Amino acid sequence: MKSRREFLSAGAAMGVLAATHSRAATTAPAKSCVADCSISELNERIVRRDFRGITKDMLPTPCLIVDLDLFNANVKQLADTAKSNGINVRPHVKVHKSVDVARHQMSAGAIGLTCSTIAEAELFSGAGIKGMMWTKQPVGLNNTQRAIALSKKDPTFMFVSDDAQVLEWVEEAAAAHNAKVRILVSVYAGLARQGMEAGQPAVDLAKKVAVSKHMQFEGFMAYSGNAAHVKGFEARRKASMEVLAGVRESKALALKAGLPVNIISGGSTGTYNIDHETGLTELQAATYVFMDTDYFTVGGNDGDMKRYNDFKPALTVLTTIDSQYHPNLISTDYGAKALARPTDIVKEMPWLKVGNGGAEYGALTWKDGEQHPKVGDLLEIYPSNLDMSTNAFDRYYIAQGDKIVDVWPIMGRTGAAQR
Repeated sequence: MKSRREFLSAGAAMGVLAATHSRAATTAPAKSCVADCSISELNERIVRRDFRGITKDMLPTPCLIVDLDLFNANVKQLADTAKSNGINVRPHVKVHKSVDVARHQMSAGAIGLTCSTIAEAELFSGAGIKGMMWTKQPVGLNNTQRAIALSKKDPTFMFVSDDAQVLEWVEEAAAAHNAKVRILVSVYAGLARQGMEAGQPAVDLAKKVAVSKHMQFEGFMAYSGNAAHVKGFEARRKASMEVLAGVRESKALALKAGLPVNIISGGSTGTYNIDHETGLTELQAATYVFMDTDYFTVGGNDGDMKRYNDFKPALTVLTTIDSQYHPNLISTDYGAKALARPTDIVKEMPWLKVGNGGAEYGALTWKDGEQHPKVGDLLEIYPSNLDMSTNAFDRYYIAQGDKIVDVWPIMGRTGAAQR
């Protein structure tokens, strides 16, 4: 990528930049924002959805960039694989927190979405997306009342529980509001943060739901996130089969007891092509849309342990080199507040080591003799954990090559271009 200095010096020769397709129909000639557009006008054009002539070089940094072609390929890869394997997709929104991303997933065949918070469920349901499933149980007055209200407004909404006391609270609240709620019993699958004992204890809780006047038992959730990061495809398959044995037992006992089991939900990006064998009926995969460095080396079915090739890294953090006064060390604007981590990887320059220099300062280091960027250069960096990175920004800049073709809000935010 060109540096800002190279880009600006070339501006006079560039003339009017090539028109970029956007959703907004317009016949006015495009301007070269390098020469003609103020920052305020650039922002106004983004609001108007007029992206003609806008390129990465013009963006505020640090910011999130989504490669549209790679993103679309990732969504298609998971959807096609799931369809051929006979398993549904209910992708998790915790990574992207974007209605625009969700609409792409739904268009590709997803039956709904999975979420981590009641706020996420409200946002996506409010955007008209059906089939939201909340993977935590409502505890506390605020969460319980919101779960009941959303259940009344959107009968396709579901949530999980692993506690009889919580179910009593939910039943009381649902009765008070004459509501019917849909519930999955959360079964332990290797993550100690939630999930009750599989087998008969899980079935007993399911029976409590089934006999309620205001609760409807839908099935089980068993999220085996640790198994998804086991390195090596065959090792990952073995770990998945073992950790999900409990939910398979729970299903068998539930059916024997006369309980319908409509859903067994779980799965992840690392096991998307395995979980149809483990007893799951639907996948909650999340990271696949963008990918992060935590998944780069888990190894795919092709045997390559250096890169998980099933999905491509579609999201980067765009950062500017803004200072260089020490040997083999340069500063960037991708620092602690933007959640830079040592496990991040610099795109096209993986030998550069990512570090933090402070709240607003990032650091890049290298060994003597290795190629390195200079002050004013722009770099793109693959982040380590998308859940965290997404939480530090308000929008995605959608790119095809160097051209920006769209901007997608994160979690419905309308804040500044950068924080």
